[in-house]
Amino acid sequence: MSRQALYDGWTLRAASGAEVPAGIAGRTVPATVPGCVHTDLLDAGLIPDPYLDDNELAVAWIGRTDWHYRTSFRRPTGDHDRVDLVCAGLDTVATLTVNGVEVGRTANMHRGYRFDVRALLRDGDNDLSVAFDSAYRYAEAQRERLGDRPNAYPEPFHFIRKMACNFGWDWGPTLVTAGIWQEISLHAWSTARLATVRPLVTMDGHDGRVELHVDIERVADVPLTVRAVVAGVRAEVIVPTGQHTAVLTLTVREPALWWPRGYGEQARHPIDVTLHAPDGDTLDTWSHRIGFRSLRLDTTPDDHGTPFTLSVNDVPIFVRGVNWIPDDAFPTRVTSDRLAKRFDQAAEANVNLLRVWGGGRYESADFYDLADERGLLVQQDFLFACAAYPEEEPFASEVAAEAAEQVTRLTPHPSLVLWTGNNENIWGWHDWDWQPALAGRTWGRGYYLDVLPRIVGELDPTRPYWPGSPWSGTEAIHPNDPAHGTTHIWDVWNTDDYTRYREYVPRFVAEFGYQAPPAYATLRRALSDEPLAHDSPGMAHHQKAANGDAKLQRGLDAHLPTPVDFDDWHYLTQLNQARAIQLAVEHFRSHRGICAGTIVWQLNDCWPVTSWSAVDGDGRRKPLWYALRHAYADRLLTVQPRDGGLVLVAVNETAEAWTATAAVTRFTLTGEPRAKTSVDLDVPAYSSVVLALPTDLARPDDARRELLIAEAGGTAERGLWFFAEDREVDWPAAAWDATVEPVNGGQRVRVMARTVLRDLTLFPDRLDASAIVDTALVTLLPGESVIFTVRADVVLDQAALTTRPVLRCVNDIG
Repeated sequence: MSRQALYDGWTLRAASGAEVPAGIAGRTVPATVPGCVHTDLLDAGLIPDPYLDDNELAVAWIGRTDWHYRTSFRRPTGDHDRVDLVCAGLDTVATLTVNGVEVGRTANMHRGYRFDVRALLRDGDNDLSVAFDSAYRYAEAQRERLGDRPNAYPEPFHFIRKMACNFGWDWGPTLVTAGIWQEISLHAWSTARLATVRPLVTMDGHDGRVELHVDIERVADVPLTVRAVVAGVRAEVIVPTGQHTAVLTLTVREPALWWPRGYGEQARHPIDVTLHAPDGDTLDTWSHRIGFRSLRLDTTPDDHGTPFTLSVNDVPIFVRGVNWIPDDAFPTRVTSDRLAKRFDQAAEANVNLLRVWGGGRYESADFYDLADERGLLVQQDFLFACAAYPEEEPFASEVAAEAAEQVTRLTPHPSLVLWTGNNENIWGWHDWDWQPALAGRTWGRGYYLDVLPRIVGELDPTRPYWPGSPWSGTEAIHPNDPAHGTTHIWDVWNTDDYTRYREYVPRFVAEFGYQAPPAYATLRRALSDEPLAHDSPGMAHHQKAANGDAKLQRGLDAHLPTPVDFDDWHYLTQLNQARAIQLAVEHFRSHRGICAGTIVWQLNDCWPVTSWSAVDGDGRRKPLWYALRHAYADRLLTVQPRDGGLVLVAVNETAEAWTATAAVTRFTLTGEPRAKTSVDLDVPAYSSVVLALPTDLARPDDARRELLIAEAGGTAERGLWFFAEDREVDWPAAAWDATVEPVNGGQRVRVMARTVLRDLTLFPDRLDASAIVDTALVTLLPGESVIFTVRADVVLDQAALTTRPVLRCVNDIG
């Protein structure tokens, strides 16, 4: 087997059409492969950056245009029985020709294709053309043919097997791409090749077991040999004439196990598979790394409903998750280094699971390799989101082929722990008035409850499959019932205040979120608005959620002082997002034993936008990230309202018992203690305890001037409880003393409080776009201090570092 990458010499041009701008019509430009039309036109200087201002609108014509890619190549040297043109990913509706002869057509971004082109090749240059039809035209034609079906947005994304969020979302731009977005190459081979390799990895007691399924494509009817080795254990099997499959079983005695982050090491073991001809020559090879671990999803009904508890190596895992969307609208710009930074940001926020959301893509090999390496669990949605999907041809065949390919591709990865059938589609069918509009037409049920579970069960029975997110476990119970299976909570944000989170005691929360704008430096890079305002043109264009600003304002009105200017609004909306999610996570974690996990919407963004993310489109951490780091800490101390009083909840997500003395004190805002209690904590590993607080402690003398502080001797971050909303608290005007000193790679800012300082936060990116800070959202009583460590490419102005709008707290508003 020889492989020849076809990355060089590509050109791109638009097909003629009225929508094509005069400066681009008829013009041929260099093309980067893998890549897409938008990035090639950007590189050529022919279109504006669609992420800036409202330039997205100026490039809308691209998705309605046909495009032609072309290159030439030399045929592989040597004599081969087959030469295949292998396309790992074409976006999306493509016709391929070699030397003027059509070799194939594609209509699915989410799968690969292989075409035998040997008979068409000649000596010298060979011409390869890939013509892409407009994704819009294809999808709209399918919609017309099959009949419209409801969805969340007025776009035809559910009538084409393509990244749905290309057509816009409530956090994303409408940038309908086309192009050769994954590897394209020639595979030259003889006799036979390894078509697929599926290592099904399980545990048998303390021993690891690999059941290795191999599919072989042949062009010669001869006996073959498959050999495999993992962790020093070898196996081989003879594949007789006429047979195309083989199964090898390898048992590894007491291997080092793969664990999620925080639970143990991420031991991985190379596995090598080779295919041999009768004379012993090697025909093909396949290599990967696997991890030995057991996996179980417990959904056995109990007194509280239907649990949803993942166990790895027989240890129940409380999921501290985040939802993952494509990190860029143009996938080839997401490098391995960029992914590694996002994974670091997730791990540093104490996250242990990423849910790959169903409106995006099956992620890159780099993504799953990093998850394996870092111990981040992965829940992978099949790619259906927020719409009724047709089950007729060609979609039925494409979905089955896509699912089979992706399930097979991802079997080696120990990080992958759950397949999910769709995002919100079963819920939509129940609650979003779809049924009258569908009038009996197909909507995807057959995929989620038949096709997909059958494919997962046949190709990878080692992993659980769950038909949807949300899903209760049965059609007899509403799909979004919080007491059963997984639930999404979106009445908070859409209609209700975030304190409503406390009314839920769910088994597993797979989505919940709250919006805020991106970092100031991100806004300044992306928008030319002068002055910036929450409703200035660029800000309005980069707010995609329906009534998003009104919902932000509703949240501010309920909790925080009235902003005087944009700087106040920016700080307070970011703070309110952090408060909402911290409240939710701490509440859900306080019900550990009933609730088995939370997946916050969302970790990341694909462009600069006001959204639910913790990390914005330029990779900057919003205050939510710091709040998430606190709320997802291994050991959490939180004060919660319960049964008319207050309780102290200590949550321990470590393998060691947590023993400490906790003190809970009621203070005035001036730092005067009014009441205090001490309790001995003894929290078993992977458990929690709930301790009622005395009435004299839990009832303030003056709700507007008092708070509770819970501390456990430095074994966990302290927990706070305020008796009144910030807008009602009798805050003193903020006062502090600050000093700045240089440190290696940055500066250290020490703030000493002269008054109470509520959620003190430093925003150094306002001074330089490279600047980051190590902590945020710090509440200090008079006499207390905090040190912020700032890293930046330049030395920042000391006076600016210690005054507003860079250094902010709630009680400096007004």
